[in-house]
Amino acid sequence: MSQTKTLKVRLTLFCILAGIVLAMTAVVTDHWAVLSPHMEHHNTTCEAAHFGLWRICTKRIPMDDSKTCGPITLPGEKNCSYFRHFNPGESSEIFEFTTQKEYSISAAAIAIFSLGFVILGSLCVLLSFGKKRDYLLRPASMFYAFAGLCILVSVEVMRQSVKRMIDSEDTVWIEYYYSWSFACACAAFVLLFLGGLALLLFSLPRMPRNPWESCMDAEPEH
Repeated sequence: MSQTKTLKVRLTLFCILAGIVLAMTAVVTDHWAVLSPHMEHHNTTCEAAHFGLWRICTKRIPMDDSKTCGPITLPGEKNCSYFRHFNPGESSEIFEFTTQKEYSISAAAIAIFSLGFVILGSLCVLLSFGKKRDYLLRPASMFYAFAGLCILVSVEVMRQSVKRMIDSEDTVWIEYYYSWSFACACAAFVLLFLGGLALLLFSLPRMPRNPWESCMDAEPEH
């Protein structure tokens, strides 16, 4: 592999590494969406919530002069618990109403598949460092692209879950916005998917320069 192509591959791998870090951050954190309840004018506090793939956190915070709940970064009593379908021993029933079980399980499972593809891609990259094993970069690139697609699907499933929670009559939430974990997942999709495609492009053998030159006649890449 030429020095120019090697430099391009290394820069692409650095972008993919950033995507991996963002994907893992999104999976393990619980700030995908922030939910606000209906406000009662005579109340002085309100209970907002933020959640991720695995658990939901509720926080009782004081209401401001405009009688709005938040922001959730304000100090207050916080209570976090894993979703009931991930932790059958959880006693609180609020999680059965504020989450859509099928959506939550699907988003978490797809995110795990994404991490699995990331692991497979990373193994291929590590093995490609050996002599004359540049061909392993091609399956690695596909694994990274698949990981990015899985993250995208997980993001869309989570978005639909939030929409159903807001529209449901069984919940108290009427307002929402997506938080930094959601942004990390979106950025991870862009870096992993585009990085995987770029790695595939850079790892392909050089195309013939002339119509009469076959791929077998091309100079070997070392």
